[in-house]
Amino acid sequence: MRLHTVFTWTLFAILLPSFGCQKESESIVSIALHPTNAKILYVATNDAVYKSRDGGGTWERFPSFSARRVTTLAIDPLLPATIYAGTMGDAVYKSPDGGQHWLPHNVGLKEHVSFVNQFVFHPALSEKIYIATTVGAFLTKDGGREWEERMNGMKEVHIVTSIAINPKDPTILFGGTTGGMYRTEDGAMLWKKINSGLIPESELMASMALGVNAIEIDRTNPDIVYAGTTKGLFRTVNRGEEWERIGESLIDPFISSILLHPTEPSQLYVGGPKGVWKSSDGGKTWRAMNQGIATLNIRALAMNLKNPQVLYAGTNGSGLYRSTDAGTIWTSVPLKAAPQPSVGSG
Repeated sequence: MRLHTVFTWTLFAILLPSFGCQKESESIVSIALHPTNAKILYVATNDAVYKSRDGGGTWERFPSFSARRVTTLAIDPLLPATIYAGTMGDAVYKSPDGGQHWLPHNVGLKEHVSFVNQFVFHPALSEKIYIATTVGAFLTKDGGREWEERMNGMKEVHIVTSIAINPKDPTILFGGTTGGMYRTEDGAMLWKKINSGLIPESELMASMALGVNAIEIDRTNPDIVYAGTTKGLFRTVNRGEEWERIGESLIDPFISSILLHPTEPSQLYVGGPKGVWKSSDGGKTWRAMNQGIATLNIRALAMNLKNPQVLYAGTNGSGLYRSTDAGTIWTSVPLKAAPQPSVGSG
């Protein structure tokens, strides 16, 4: 099976539109929240990148800076006017001015690095960024001016679908792939496979063995890590040496997104084809949190870490939603343009 086919099926089985041509902005593929200003947020749709400066009341649509679709957005946590965009076919773009101008930042990326799945920033040095791509993991130390491959130890797998960095020890990272999980303890110089309890070794050769779509690390105890996969939700309490399946009561095993409360990690959310689900006891029990959402196919989730009651959900079909009460009720956030100043006749 071809690389692109495997990737599309494994990671984006629910993500790419499959019902003909949808109306613009009905599919939200990525949400990026400003780290300190709750009024500023960015979203990528299948058609464009948008920015709101008033908490989603009105939106600015940026002129297209890539011939290809944007797949993921990220805001520099220390210099939040700097925005990164990953694309499906055109690699990495960077804006230094809040989205007004964009330039490609692809030096050192292999020619066939096209599909960028995620950006992950070093917590103290935000010019140091890891990316997950269809042909592996890459690192920049200078804000994207140059990239270097960091795939040593990932011999069996080329498609890296997600990355997470330990906030207390950033030399430790987890890499999610289409063949399970890897961990590095030296800043991605060498990766070690950590699939015990996640997927039997005998199944790894299957082309759709196990796609890890999302990874979340417990900020209060980074030994605890959650992995959302194409075949269920998993948890480890020892940095991935052993994984246990949790959330078997969820009605669909496909997990596309995970959110973890920053100070109360027993509270977590997952998104997938059947909506948003919340657990308040570390994943033992779950309840659906979909009141107000018209289309339950969830593509992206985001949490305001300064105010974790505020959540955003991006759907594949009915746009963007916000909750201000920890997911109890959601309201639609249309991507409507700000009114243009009228031109005087004189």
